Amino acid sequence: MRLSVISQSKPNGSEQAISQLREFIAEGGFAPGVRLPPERELCERLGMTRNVLRRALDALEREGALWRHVGKGTFVSDRETVLDPTAELGRQITPFRMMRARLAIEPAIAREAAVNASGKALMAMQLAMERAHSASNWAVYEKQDDLFHRAIAEASDNLLLLALFDQLNDVRRAVAWGNVVRDSPRPPADHSSFAEHEAIAMEIAARRPEEAYEAMRRHLKSVSERLFGGA
Repeated sequence: MRLSVISQSKPNGSEQAISQLREFIAEGGFAPGVRLPPERELCERLGMTRNVLRRALDALEREGALWRHVGKGTFVSDRETVLDPTAELGRQITPFRMMRARLAIEPAIAREAAVNASGKALMAMQLAMERAHSASNWAVYEKQDDLFHRAIAEASDNLLLLALFDQLNDVRRAVAWGNVVRDSPRPPADHSSFAEHEAIAMEIAARRPEEAYEAMRRHLKSVSERLFGGA
């Protein structure tokens, strides 16, 4: 399976969709507090798929340009757009630097998890791994991958480490979104992360802190190699 990173120097489809949505809002005269048309109508008027539109809406919501209310719709913010610091950081940092940050932080979190993990936390890791194995597409897999790594942070039993992980993960999403190209519809059965996740979970369950640290480090270096050929 080929996995590559598109250069950030050229606008990608995601950035174009965000710009197109911004222009639609500005040129359509949508004042602060006004609700946008339903997603189906927006897709037709903008010529976007539902997934592309939702990602663009998510990006503008993170910036503060929009807000959404379940059951009511999406509204133009009633305040001037203030950039979310996390989203802004995600625009400035490169995927390579993002991976270096993960390599510096997540192995240490895994080490703490091996010391403090509860039975509930171990079950959360196992459930995420099982659901990742049966994922029907990459989006489902990536959600379970997120849940697996967050379960490890929760297992550290340290609110500060959990908060650091959440911020790191928010920036990771902002950096990686739209940059990864995959040429298979779902993870193959021999996707290397499956075995790597199992190794991490096994060391945490066995209460082996240093081994858990190394297992997480090997996993992140493997991911980095698939993206960049090493980090």
